[in-house]
Parts: sequence; C-alpha cells; structure tokens
Amino acid sequence: MSKIKICGLSRTCEIDYVNEAMPDYIGFVFAKSRRSVSAIEAEQLRMQLKAPIIPIGVFTNSPIYEIESLYRKGIISIAQLHGTETEAYIKQLKKSCDIPVIKVIKVKEKESLGLLEPSIADFFLFDNYKGGSGHSFDWDSIPQCEKPFFLAGGINCSNLEQAISYHPYCVDISSGAETNGIKDQEKIMELVKRIEFTY
Repeated sequence: MSKIKICGLSRTCEIDYVNEAMPDYIGFVFAKSRRSVSAIEAEQLRMQLKAPIIPIGVFTNSPIYEIESLYRKGIISIAQLHGTETEAYIKQLKKSCDIPVIKVIKVKEKESLGLLEPSIADFFLFDNYKGGSGHSFDWDSIPQCEKPFFLAGGINCSNLEQAISYHPYCVDISSGAETNGIKDQEKIMELVKRIEFTY
C-alpha cells in the first residue's frame, strides 16, 4: 500500500488539516520557495503536529549543520535533498546525525534513466526535472531501482490512482492539494481517503 505525503505546509491551519486527514508524512520546505518556512516557523508548526505523522525537511544544497540542527531538535525526522548533493555530502550528513535521507532524482519527459547509480540514501524521489512546477512527467520513465521511492510531480485527485499503479512507496503531493496556491482542506481529505480506499 502506497503512503502519502502532503508537502509544503506553512500555516497553522494547514497543520489542522493534516491532523484531521492523517497522511503518513508532511513536508516543511526550507529551500527557496513560495512555500518555504524558517526554522522557527517549522518548530512552531511541528509542535502542533499529531503523531504518527512524520515531518520531512526539504532542502537544496543546505549546510549540513542546518539539517542536523533541525533533526536533533525533533523538527524533522527525514531529510529530502533536492539540490546537487553528492554521495560524499549524504555520507557526511548521515555520519553527523544518522538522519534518513531521500535523494531526489529529476526525470526528463520520455527519458529513461535506466538503472540508478548506487546510493547510500534510504529512499529515492522521482520528480519532474522542473521540480515544484506542479506538472507530472512520463511515469513510464521511472528508473528501475531496488530502493523504495517517492513519486512527485503533478499528482492530484484525478491521477492519484494512476500514480500508485507504479507502486511507489509514497506519493508526494503539494500543488495537487491546493486551490489557487493555498492548501485546500477538502482536497487533502480527499487525497488521503482515496489512498485508503484504493486498496
């Protein structure tokens, strides 16, 4: 059964939405984005988040000490790396605080990447090469891999069933849970319900 992550939470009311819907994961974006939050904002939101929802931090080439600090404070439980972070970077990050890591792979339309290079990351995440655009990519181009993977990019209520037919460990949804760029409570509830009822 695929899990679900609602990414890009930045307001108190959005924590209320996910506390009611109970997705498996949520995402706090620390990379440059209209959905980004500061460490202080994320800490305040995290304090209101119900267990067992797991908070993931989204980063782009951030200093390791910033991720380590957020992890040790309990603000995030997993690091999602969207930049050009190398295997050496991931190794150093895991050595510093042993945080689980999601390595993002940006897939170009109709371009298969074949077998992925070995990685010490715990998960892969496959996204449109224009990450954060709200557009999907050709899911037939998902690379072959043995690691559990997150699937992102343009997933919403209308194509959720198709997305999970590719057997991702987790679907990662941001704009698909929004209306006019704002998280929509009804869409979040519907997405989580559809995940549950698909199986």
